[in-house]
Amino acid sequence: MYKCSRIWYNRRRKRRDENAESFTVQVFPATEQKKRRYIKVMDFEKKKNNIATPQERPAFRPDHYGRRQAQKAMTNTGHAATAHDAAACETPDGLVFGRNAVRELLKTDRQIDKILVRKGDREGSIVVLVAQAVERGIPVVEADRDKLDVMSGFAPHQGIIAMTAEKEYVNIEDILAIAKERAEAPLIVIADGITDPYNLGALIRCAEGCGAHGLIIPKRRAVGLTPLVTKASAGALEHMAIARVPNIAAAVRTLQDAGVWVYAAEAGGSCFYEADLTGACALVFGSEGNGVSRVVKEVCDGVISIPMYGKVNSFNVSTAAAVILAEAAKQHRQPR
Repeated sequence: MYKCSRIWYNRRRKRRDENAESFTVQVFPATEQKKRRYIKVMDFEKKKNNIATPQERPAFRPDHYGRRQAQKAMTNTGHAATAHDAAACETPDGLVFGRNAVRELLKTDRQIDKILVRKGDREGSIVVLVAQAVERGIPVVEADRDKLDVMSGFAPHQGIIAMTAEKEYVNIEDILAIAKERAEAPLIVIADGITDPYNLGALIRCAEGCGAHGLIIPKRRAVGLTPLVTKASAGALEHMAIARVPNIAAAVRTLQDAGVWVYAAEAGGSCFYEADLTGACALVFGSEGNGVSRVVKEVCDGVISIPMYGKVNSFNVSTAAAVILAEAAKQHRQPR
């Protein structure tokens, strides 16, 4: 047995003297050393103060090479895509990710709010999927890879995510038919460009509570029927007919052709409780930032507003909707 500061030794035969601060190893003949695996070691006494304590590796590193390789292995399963694959790749939030899963989803009649595609990815099967989505009138939006990673929970999404609707949409004619079945004058709410799911959910809750027959939302530049909207509506979404249209201004003209008066809720209009809301009417509420868009406001029959007596100059969109819808519900149920 020899005590040395720098030698070649066999890892399996390594010994450490408990009382000494250097390694104690056993030296073998040169012929036997060739048959073994050796490594070079330094004197423990010299290096003990420079040895860094290994830090714990993070539980998850988004850009780690091993994760990307694992995702690649998971996606290359080698079997044909089926409708079961689409269901397996769906999250509780109504997101379907992966090219095969989205391909099978597009073959069904299920409502799809929009499809997110990785920015700059226009090769392979992505081109076919985008073409199928455009043919069905589904909005296709480009998004950064980081956003897609977060939305899919860092699961392999292959650069495409489809956002499905929480509820089946209806047509404007269906909303008018609901009012006719109830033998009531139509009371319809139009959400113009509301992007906050909590505001839309609260608006649906107010509309249902005030007896509105339906809600109209745009396809683009607005939030769809996401799980957050469902939660914020407190169950009202299940009892409300929702129509999703490509153009709000065109929807307003359709309602006007059906004999419905359309009013935009915007600052600078006439006082809302002085307006005649007893007949068939629709109320347009815009986003908090921009309000009702100019094009929509121009095609409306009038503009109504809530008088403000304090120092703030506006209400939250759901609060304003609750105030105006309460007045509309009151006038609708007054004896004529």
